[in-house]
Amino acid sequence: MGHVAQWMVLAGAALVASTLAAVAGFGGAAVLLPALVAMFGVRDAIPILTVAQLVGNGSRVWFNRREVAVPVVGWFALGAVPLALLGGVLFATAPLGALKRLVGAFLLLMVLWRHIPRAANWRPGVRTFAVIGAVFSFLSALVGSVGPLMAPFFLAYGLVKGGYIGTEALATVVMHVTKLAAYQGTAILTLRAVAVGLALGPIMIVGSYIGKRILDRLPERVFVVIIELVLVGAGLWFFIGG
Repeated sequence: MGHVAQWMVLAGAALVASTLAAVAGFGGAAVLLPALVAMFGVRDAIPILTVAQLVGNGSRVWFNRREVAVPVVGWFALGAVPLALLGGVLFATAPLGALKRLVGAFLLLMVLWRHIPRAANWRPGVRTFAVIGAVFSFLSALVGSVGPLMAPFFLAYGLVKGGYIGTEALATVVMHVTKLAAYQGTAILTLRAVAVGLALGPIMIVGSYIGKRILDRLPERVFVVIIELVLVGAGLWFFIGG
């Protein structure tokens, strides 16, 4: 019964995680990763999370396919692929505590930065996403998910609601596919990790559908406020729990 209860908790966490990510574009890893770590340990949890997120992000791309900014994803992929491979190779031995605290501090500073009048008007060019893809794909391979870190850049570019969710999701798919290749090459990606991640896949798709229905009913301003609140929460979680 204990084992069944664990799987029920994991399934519930996956549903909540996917729904949250479909509304905010990120935050799912913060919900799902603790449950995976509790059941499988840190080293197995990250590859499982990557497989599950690959399915979840793929479904978000589909539900928002008409609003995806394809050029942004193309430039993002240019930087993402080589650095995600490198990060995936380093994952097996990387010290993560200090890195997570730096991530938390960065998120909190980015929210403050968005409210500085001149900074709020800054808009990255489409080619800037090659650098963004390189930096955050490397970090993603080490810490599992960097959706909160990338959010301010996609928002600054002018993407909101379905355009933001779909574009960020497709960029993340590029990262996850590359990370899985790197994990497989270092023997971190096991058949069990793939099986568990795929088993969570249908739940992730249901959560994406629910989140899309919620997203379509959100006013744009409310959407931005929700993103910033989740950024602050994620920043504190990384900073304190790092």
